[in-house]
Amino acid sequence: MVIASIDIQNGKVVQLRQGKERVLEKDDACALAREFDRYGEVAVIDLDAAMGTGSNLGMVRGLLRLAECRVGGGIRNAEQAKELVSLGAGRIIAGSACFRDPGKKGAGKEGGEFAVNTAFLASLVGAIGRQRVIVAVDALARLDVDGAPGGYEIVVDGWKTRTGLDLVEAAKAVEPYASELLFTCVDREGTMTGIDLTPVKLLCGAVSCRVTAAGGVSSLEETEALAALGCDVQLGMALYTGKINLADAFVRSLDWKKGASFPGIAASQDAFLPLIVQSPEGQVLMTGFAGREAIRETFARGMVCFHSRGRGRLWMKGESSGNTLVLKRLRADCDRDAVLALAEPSGPVCHTGDFSCFALERRYTWETLQSIIAERLRNPAPGSYTAALDDELVREKIREEAGELCTAVGHDEVVWEAADLLYFATVLMTREGVKAGEVLDELDRRHKK
Repeated sequence: MVIASIDIQNGKVVQLRQGKERVLEKDDACALAREFDRYGEVAVIDLDAAMGTGSNLGMVRGLLRLAECRVGGGIRNAEQAKELVSLGAGRIIAGSACFRDPGKKGAGKEGGEFAVNTAFLASLVGAIGRQRVIVAVDALARLDVDGAPGGYEIVVDGWKTRTGLDLVEAAKAVEPYASELLFTCVDREGTMTGIDLTPVKLLCGAVSCRVTAAGGVSSLEETEALAALGCDVQLGMALYTGKINLADAFVRSLDWKKGASFPGIAASQDAFLPLIVQSPEGQVLMTGFAGREAIRETFARGMVCFHSRGRGRLWMKGESSGNTLVLKRLRADCDRDAVLALAEPSGPVCHTGDFSCFALERRYTWETLQSIIAERLRNPAPGSYTAALDDELVREKIREEAGELCTAVGHDEVVWEAADLLYFATVLMTREGVKAGEVLDELDRRHKK
């Protein structure tokens, strides 16, 4: 998986060299989050919180509504982690607090000795679950007293403080509490000089959980090399400076060695991976095969493309019928040998006229209801009741239907009145530009509190 990083400092998206020198800054965090989300999870890092100089929580909160995010920076207790999850964070990245044990005496900052803080890690797991915990094992190379290479040392406090903790030993100690480790090669971070693969290989050989590598990655060849090690890659400077294109990085991160070959096409020329398409409501729409060209064109056009075995060429779904699949995001599976496309169908997906190639009826969801209402408000037919519901009338109907639901008796009557209330409430939401998914997200946030 390719993960784009949005590092925030003083309300700006920034890139720092080795955590110190600001190299560039941008103001378009929301636009970046929407774009990056098409390719993979987005890593949102609050640098001010990480360095103990402030907080950008309001800005982070907005980004969590736009993309699938993992969030880090200054996570010092389980309550903070739980709040971020309730706001929509998929996973939490914890760093400095994982390597201080306040219960031990020592000269470390804040009175804690540098050691793996198992109590803190256990509290994180208890609050949000191990699958949501990512531990940042950021490290600098160190030298022995005679100047010989001495391994790699964990650093904390925005990479300002050396801990003396060995990277590999620390990683093995925190692994029982984390679903993933995020390793940043601090020596190379922001330098565009290439990542040091040696510590990455050491980590991959020492732990069995997922590893994401960052720091200095500056070429597609490195992205491919990291994928061959089984690592995900987190991109920052190379992405913002245009050295690496996300679509190309996504393609290079896939395991094409496992791809199928088709008659008439040499295996050395291209390979094809399964591409499964799913609706935003979660229903499977169709499946096909995609090569490198189809993946790139899917991103470029914003429409799902395949390799058509029958035509023997690239094929965009709907290029003849107009029933296209509008891309929301692509995701690789855990082995990187299959791709899932989340896409909005603009008409029947199957050539038979069915909603899905698997003969599935379209599930009637709240989003389905809203899409019908939106269409009737946008293109009102003569005599359309929905289109006639102006702001005053729809609010009056909501008050009326809420009263009728409160006085309803028995199963069938409650169903009937609840349906009426939901319909009118959805009309009001649609008129105000509120999406059903936003309301569901808010309910999910409250559930996770």
